[in-house]
Amino acid sequence: MKAVLQYRASSGLRQRIAALDFSTVIVDETDKDTFLHEMGDAEILLHVLEPVTAAVIEAAPRLRLIQKIGIGVNTIDLEAARGRGIAVCNMPGTNTQAVAEMTLLLVLATLRRLAQLDDLTRSGKGWEFQRELPDDLGELAGRTVGLIGFGAVARRLVPMLQAIGAKVLYTSRRAVPDAPIQFLTFGQILPVADVLSLHLPLTPETMGMIDSAALAAMKRGSVLINTARGPLVDEAALRGALTSGHLRGAGLDVFSCEPVGAGDPLLRLPNVVVTPHLAWLTTETLERSLAVVAENCRRLRAGEPLLHQVV
Repeated sequence: MKAVLQYRASSGLRQRIAALDFSTVIVDETDKDTFLHEMGDAEILLHVLEPVTAAVIEAAPRLRLIQKIGIGVNTIDLEAARGRGIAVCNMPGTNTQAVAEMTLLLVLATLRRLAQLDDLTRSGKGWEFQRELPDDLGELAGRTVGLIGFGAVARRLVPMLQAIGAKVLYTSRRAVPDAPIQFLTFGQILPVADVLSLHLPLTPETMGMIDSAALAAMKRGSVLINTARGPLVDEAALRGALTSGHLRGAGLDVFSCEPVGAGDPLLRLPNVVVTPHLAWLTTETLERSLAVVAENCRRLRAGEPLLHQVV
């Protein structure tokens, strides 16, 4: 079987993939022509972030499996895959620890203006910060963290946050019977959370849910963290809340348009900490992910039910 990985893979990842017992061609995400050529006889697509459109699927007549390296399948045209009888699988749990740790990192970095202080220190102006900056520096202990969504990442975060001394609340479509923390409705959690962290899939119902009304309802001086999906947030409204001072800051790993461009106005705000949709990416995540890839390829070859099939 031939697989294609569309990703700018490191040397370490290439070595791990070479050890698998099937042929995998690795194509940089920027090389569209080579990618479409290689998909001509590919049976498996190992998908990271570059959208899998109907045109991509049409260009792959032998394709049998789209294996998402991660959780969210919103970047895959599921209807086009379903129409061709192509299986789509994801990997719940493989990146839970990595995303939870990055979420905690962004919370702390935003509360302490880490990016701004890093820039000042590197330029030799570490003690030349604006006089009012210390008024915006805070600790996580004693603050209330509201988790929007209560899947695997949110659950993993609860003991981390509590160990530091934060109070943790959550909201979701419905209360979870075995949840170890208090449930509030979406409307109830917005005005009480000092930190609001998003942990939702992107669906028609969740798109743009953090809009101007939701931001206005948030506690003044609070922080927004997004390691889920960029379009959950109305970014123009977020900029307004950050520049007006209604929000203390934001920590963002995801954006509505990715990769985020250098001209994006959010990147010019000193109270924003950003990373390029890499919360999931650690060597440990990749090891767990490749184990799922190997098993699903074995199952595909043997005609057995696939792990975590969504289509």
